[in-house]
Amino acid sequence: MKIALVRQRYNPYGGAERFLARAMEALRARGAETVLVTREWAGAADAGAIVCNPFYVGSLWRDWSFARSACRALGQRRFDLVQSHERIACCDVYRAGDGVHREWLNQRARVLGPLRRLATELNPFHRYVLAAERRLFASPRLRAVICNSRMVRQEIRDHFGLPETKLHVVYSGVDTLAFHPDLRARHRQAQRQRLGFKDSETVFLLVGSGFERKGVAALLEALSRLPAAARAVVVGEDKNRARYLARGDRLGLGDRVLFLGGQQDVKPFYGMADALVLPTLYDPFPNVALEAMASGLPAVTSTKCGAAELLEEGVSGHVCDALDVAGLAGAMTRLLDRSVCEAMGARARKAVEGFTPEAMAERLLALYRGLLQGA
Repeated sequence: MKIALVRQRYNPYGGAERFLARAMEALRARGAETVLVTREWAGAADAGAIVCNPFYVGSLWRDWSFARSACRALGQRRFDLVQSHERIACCDVYRAGDGVHREWLNQRARVLGPLRRLATELNPFHRYVLAAERRLFASPRLRAVICNSRMVRQEIRDHFGLPETKLHVVYSGVDTLAFHPDLRARHRQAQRQRLGFKDSETVFLLVGSGFERKGVAALLEALSRLPAAARAVVVGEDKNRARYLARGDRLGLGDRVLFLGGQQDVKPFYGMADALVLPTLYDPFPNVALEAMASGLPAVTSTKCGAAELLEEGVSGHVCDALDVAGLAGAMTRLLDRSVCEAMGARARKAVEGFTPEAMAERLLALYRGLLQGA
């Protein structure tokens, strides 16, 4: 089975890229031949990648030129299946890892003023993405859509009317041996000493880049309502990082919150933290939720996060609206009780033990075989 996988760029901190790397590794282990079609990817030469990197200026030209170049390159080669992680119409299978762009814009509009909402609606890049998304889902070539959550499956049905038979939920996989509650014994003490945290303090962790979408503002507001022994660490990148630092200062948080930037290895932070907090405006299915839960951390997330499907309210985590700061603060307050937090973390681990890369690969291969047999 020869499969082309399309992803434009590699971000070492990106969940979609980590999913794709795991998927390629797992598929190859089962005898499938995978070829990556990309603009740039760390180690792309070793992966036998097809590099499509035409000149561009700006994000609209970047996405348009890559789509054009990738479709041309794919047309010159033979593959059993082409699976795209980008919104291009020349694919057999589309993995909707980025969710539905219209839904993201709808959720983002909740935190924008009237002028910024209008600017977003008129923005040429967003208009291009919306048009590309419509073309993709209307393409007669499209045979299957891989949804990384039931939430995304429902959004695609609501916005585009695709039949249930084309929509397949395949959850991401997590290495449950690497992301394991043992990280606590290995990293908690040393990492806390390095960051200046006491063992008695409760540390909430947010992992993700793009602070507006990930809900960093809500985390800061909620943290300001908790006792001083509650601390927070934000691991991720954002061009407006200084704005969030200033917001934390205005809330009187001081060194109660640390912004540590992107990290190649997040495992020590899972080992150091007590809980994951991700009040995201919109997240189809963040890998960090799987990683944190597999590491024995309870998760607090939003109703527009696909990972909320794996949580049992009050048992392995909490779910609230992304803008419900009072609800978020209440959930975090309940986790200040160490015994409650640890018990919920143990149940969170149990909830994701079956979500391995091997299980994900088997689901993907079963889907591919079904498509090829029906061709």
